[in-house]
Amino acid sequence: MILALGVALAGGVGAGLRWLADVGLRRWRRRGFPWPILLVNVVGCFTLAFLTGSGALISADLQTVVGTGLLGGFTTFSTVSVDAAEMWRQRRYRGAIGNAAGTLLLCIVASVAGLVASFPVA
Repeated sequence: MILALGVALAGGVGAGLRWLADVGLRRWRRRGFPWPILLVNVVGCFTLAFLTGSGALISADLQTVVGTGLLGGFTTFSTVSVDAAEMWRQRRYRGAIGNAAGTLLLCIVASVAGLVASFPVA
């Protein structure tokens, strides 16, 4: 029960951090491509992969709270989908495809980088 509460609280914190990043970065770039959400997802994927790769050094409960809760609340692929669909509806086809495919590709690259970064240097 305490673990579930920790995940829920961390998820709320993660969602709040995502919102702050989105609002803060949109002030810098108000229109156009949804860069803030792309950045949030790439950072979240890198961090989760790093956390996963460092698994032996971190307790399973902490991994669950940070990975599932905090990073699960922080990242948002549903927003990517809605943004891409909205761009498609506006006939901004390149942006829609770039957003969906670019997010997927960059998040995979970030995840690989996070895993590599988590391994100790020999």
